[in-house]
Amino acid sequence: MEYPNEVLTKNRKGQIEVRNLIARGSFVLYDYRDPESFKIVENGKKKIYLKDENGNIQEFYIIPTKTKDRELLLKPKRSNNKYIKVWNNKKKTSEELFF
Repeated sequence: MEYPNEVLTKNRKGQIEVRNLIARGSFVLYDYRDPESFKIVENGKKKIYLKDENGNIQEFYIIPTKTKDRELLLKPKRSNNKYIKVWNNKKKTSEELFF
């Protein structure tokens, strides 16, 4: 099958690949803060929730590596996204992950 040039890319080996859309949706990204100082804790660990157009949610930890500007994405062993609320510091209130 032929694909438009704008969806084709080359990998490190010079082979042509197609950028294929798996899902489109919305996301929630949060980090972990000390409740007293509000400074970032856990060495900058973050968590991202991805919600596709069908309402399916995937979650990943984003872990900084020792290499500057590099991070590792890990799936958690257990998922509890139905019960999570996050702090919105701009509005000074807690919020559901997705509303």
